[in-house]
Formats: sequence, C-alpha cells, structure tokens
Amino acid sequence: MIHNAAIVNEGRIFVGSVLIDGDRISEVFESSSQSLHSLVECMPTETIVDATGLLLIPGVIDTHVHFRDGGLSENPAGTFYTESRAARAGGVTSVIDMPNTKPQTTTIDALRQKEVLAARDSAVNYGFMLGATNDNIDTLLSIAPTDYAAIKLFLGSSTGNMLVNDQEQLDRLFRDAHKLIVAHCEEENIIAANMQNMKREYQGTPKETAELHPKIRNTEACFLSTYKAIERARRFGTHLHIAHLSTATELSLLSNFDIENKHVTAEVTPNHLWFDDRDYAQLGNLIKCNPAIKSNDDRLALWAALEDGLIDTIATDHAPHSLEAKQKPYFDAPSGIPSVQHSLQMMLESVFNPEASDGSFMSSTILPMIIQKMCHNPAILFGIKERGFIRKGYKADLVLVRPEVAESVTKESLLSKCGWSPLEGQTFHTRIERVFINGVENGQAEPLAFSK
Repeated sequence: MIHNAAIVNEGRIFVGSVLIDGDRISEVFESSSQSLHSLVECMPTETIVDATGLLLIPGVIDTHVHFRDGGLSENPAGTFYTESRAARAGGVTSVIDMPNTKPQTTTIDALRQKEVLAARDSAVNYGFMLGATNDNIDTLLSIAPTDYAAIKLFLGSSTGNMLVNDQEQLDRLFRDAHKLIVAHCEEENIIAANMQNMKREYQGTPKETAELHPKIRNTEACFLSTYKAIERARRFGTHLHIAHLSTATELSLLSNFDIENKHVTAEVTPNHLWFDDRDYAQLGNLIKCNPAIKSNDDRLALWAALEDGLIDTIATDHAPHSLEAKQKPYFDAPSGIPSVQHSLQMMLESVFNPEASDGSFMSSTILPMIIQKMCHNPAILFGIKERGFIRKGYKADLVLVRPEVAESVTKESLLSKCGWSPLEGQTFHTRIERVFINGVENGQAEPLAFSK
C-alpha cells in the first residue's frame, strides 16, 4: 500500500492510497474511504509506504529517446544500461527508443537485436520505433503493427542521417501505413543553403558559435517541412505525430481537439520549454540540438500551446554525446542534449519553484496537465497497454515525488554515460523519491505491449 499520497491522475489531485498486488494496481482509494481505513488496520506495517506529503503520479512514459545502443557501436555515448538508469532516477518508467543507432533499426532483424539487448540491460520498460528510409517502405508495411511503437520519419537530416526525400516513397508510406508516423520536420534544402552560407562567412572565425544554430535550422525550415507533412497526412488520412516542435509559427497548423479524435498530434521537449536563444552565449554547443532552440517568444508560445491542447505530449529527445565531441567548434559538434534524468523535475519546476508559484499545488491546473502530457497521452497515442494511468488493473508503474525541497544538479549525480548536462548547477524544488516499476521499487523492466 502506498498510503496517504497526493495522487495526481486523470485531471485530479486528491489525497488517497494505492494498493499493489503483484505487478498491478489492485485498488485506488480516496482518503475518506471507510474500506481503506479497515484495510490499513489489517495490513502489516512493513507493507505500507507512508507517502504523507508526497505526490504520487503514474510513471512517466518518454516516447522519444536516443539511448544510442544498437548492439554494434564500439563506444556509444550511451547504452541501454546507463541511459535507462538515468531515466529511472528521473521518474521515467517506460521509454521508446529511436532507430538511428548502429545498426539502424530499419529491419525486423535489427528490431529483434535491440529487443534482446534491452531485455538484458534495461532498468525501465521499453519499446522501439522502426525507421523509414528511401528503400525500406515495403519492409515497414509488412511488419505487424503491434510489434513496434511507431514509424520514425526524418524529413530533415539529423544524427545518424536517415533522411527520406523520395516523394513517391513518402506518398506510399503516408497512404499505406497502418501505424503512427512520428516525423522530424525540417526542410533540408533550406538548412543546406543556410549552412553553406554560414560556413563561408564564419567557419574558423571567433563568430563560429552555437548562436548560428537557430539561424541555420531556422523557423522557415521548420514551418515549411511541418506544413508539407501535415498536408500529406490530411491528403491520405494518415495518423501523424510531429516531433519536438520548436517554433510559434508551426502552432497555426495544429488543432486542440481531444487527442483520441486527432489525426495530427504534436510533441514538445522540456529543453524547448526551458532554454531559449539567449542561453547559447553561456551554454554554447551543450544546447545544440535539432531542431534548434529558438527565441523566448517561441518558448512562451510553446508553453501556451501545451496548456491550450495544441501540443499533446512531452518527450525529451534525450541524446547523449561525449563532452569531448560537444566541445569541438560549432560546425563539427554533434546535436543532442541528455535530459531524461531531469525532464520531470524540469516540468514540475513550473509548479513548485517558489518564485513562479504560490505553492498551492492542490488547486493547480498546470500539475495535472503535465501528468496528462507526460503519462496519459503518450499511452493513448502510442496504444501502450495498461500503463500511463493510476487505474485498477493497470501495471503498477508509479513515482513518488517530494515537493518543496531543494535538489541541485551536480556532475556526480548524473547517471547518463556521457557524464554532463547543461543543467549542472541548477537547483530544482522537487526530488524523485521512489520509483516503482511493475509493482516493485526499481523493479524488473518489461517490453511494452502495443494495442495498435
């Protein structure tokens, strides 16, 4: 029994208790329940977790991580062993890993290889996306939809280039796919032209810095690619999910219908909600990611869209690289930010930072919204069975959070293999207290089951 917690679930915050039997939630009680009091009196004290003063939330489902481990990399910047433990420490109990690994997850054999690797090493529940290429559409269309989480489509080049630019193959994919397509949308021609111009002017000079990044991977590149992807999805009736939105202009392409009635949905990362282009001066390549972190106006617009329902999920795009690689000159440094260990704390800071909140979280509307976007909606959107909610009969993936404390990010506290974070020195006002996976604190991970 997790007893007397402030439960945040399905739009409500209430004091209650959750009974766990094996790997599942057996019952959810409100504190006023007479049957709860009778049951607590009968239970041995060692089976009761006193959660007074703590938040109890469903385990976070991060549907966009790059754990870097495909089984063949000689020295990956992350492994399923290290990155999954960083995820668990941050209250993430399930992840969906991206396909741009070595080997790329573009075949059923590569998918099975990663499943074996994760079964051996993962500390959190796991699923995988299959990657689209110009040459594997037949393969994607032949694999059972319940065997994997979604199809990842790169419409802009990124780490582990899997750019799909064959228009005929794109039409086939959007017309015939029976699976959610998750798209990285940036217009490659615009980026390439901007890159050529910026290199000609700035490479090798003192102005070769990460402040060029949002100028190269600019708003126009994002908007045009997202517009084309959504137009194609609407033409073919495709279920499309836009990954890591970064601009205010793209929001005009979205709707705020209920997630179960949308054909086009969208994701934002905590990094695009936390940083803006003013931070490049201090953090440089440490916040270089694709798409680029942009202006403060864009950041604020993304926050507003999250609250208004235009944006449906929050996921990290966790992408570790070695610090040595990140310290190279701007044009040579890779894109990606390790963030899975602190994503929940980053989001909760909007509720519990005393400078930004009045402290009355029991009446907060932002807190249930965060849980909806990090736990409920990912389960709905990806068809993840029996997870993402605190419901009777569901898997007991649960997280206890202590609010209104001070916890600082130090290099020693980082669990990602890369060993660095742009958040080093940041003080959060929550702490991830305990994490239950499949009914057991730090329990045995399982493969995610998909219903569609």
